[in-house]
Amino acid sequence: MVAKKDIDWGSLGFGYIKTDKRFVSNYKNGAWDEGVLTDDANVVMSECAGVLQYSQSCFEGLKAYTTEDGKIVCFRPDQNALRMKSSCERLEMPVFPVDRWVKAVVDTVRADEAWVPPYGSGATLYIRPYMFGSNPVIGVKPADEYQFRIFTTPVGPYFKGGAKPIVIRISDFDRAAPHGTGHVKAGLNYAMSLHAIMDAHRNGFNENLYLDPATRTKIEETGGANVLFVTPDKTLVVPKSPSILPSITRRSIVYIAQNILGMKVEEREVLFDEVKKGAFAECGLCGTAAVISPVGKIYDHGTEYAFPSGMEEMGPVLKKLYDTLTGIQMGRLEAPEGWIQVIDG
Repeated sequence: MVAKKDIDWGSLGFGYIKTDKRFVSNYKNGAWDEGVLTDDANVVMSECAGVLQYSQSCFEGLKAYTTEDGKIVCFRPDQNALRMKSSCERLEMPVFPVDRWVKAVVDTVRADEAWVPPYGSGATLYIRPYMFGSNPVIGVKPADEYQFRIFTTPVGPYFKGGAKPIVIRISDFDRAAPHGTGHVKAGLNYAMSLHAIMDAHRNGFNENLYLDPATRTKIEETGGANVLFVTPDKTLVVPKSPSILPSITRRSIVYIAQNILGMKVEEREVLFDEVKKGAFAECGLCGTAAVISPVGKIYDHGTEYAFPSGMEEMGPVLKKLYDTLTGIQMGRLEAPEGWIQVIDG
């Protein structure tokens, strides 16, 4: 067992801390090299690199945990690899093979084992795989060379002191264009969301809730998370749209609801009018960082729509889903087959 770093794990925020190793592989002449683990955290490239000129990049985010029995594990890394495959295909980037992708994550976490927070600390090791066009590109076209990298950083719990319900607003901006790139994890999507999220913060809101760009009547997602609703009869309702990013956390929650908790689940278009008419008792946002964030109110240009269950704390149904998923991730509950990738232990 590798000795842990001397860190006050309980005081960690959600930010970058340089760890010992990162994985780097380069694509050139139509093939990926073997890749290497390196101490060097710096990226050196041409001033005309494709990523700098035309934002040809994509990324993923996942975590490594220390389970109750002392194992270091990752949660469904194969699904992150498959999602990056989709992103690369949409952005005309070469796919880093899924099996090699998962192995690179395992090797990087193993090399940074001393940075994996201990069980019970509330902290985790965040893993950031990413890819970008690296050779000079001055005409508008895909790059010819690419770099795939993975770094890790220990992070604290997303919500210190527990998950308090947040207030989100209906955004006047669109998150994605119809038939655009909303369904892939491209860096450019997040760059375009920055003004909207800063504007929300300046006006006292935690997040933006985006409606569909074509009709602006259907709920899509927020800037960084998918949306979940629970009806008064405890049905889980998940908005469905071709421009929503396919969240691995959301997919896992849907499986847990249906197959472990025996809940009724509806994955369908959700009209904002349903919120206005009080069709839902609970609302939450789901993603890698927070797992589930409870939403207390949605603000729409002067009108507030409050959820009867979840104004003070996470509603009971979402709390059950949260406890089940985190129980699986931390080894307290049995995981469905293939969900847990053991790194060490």
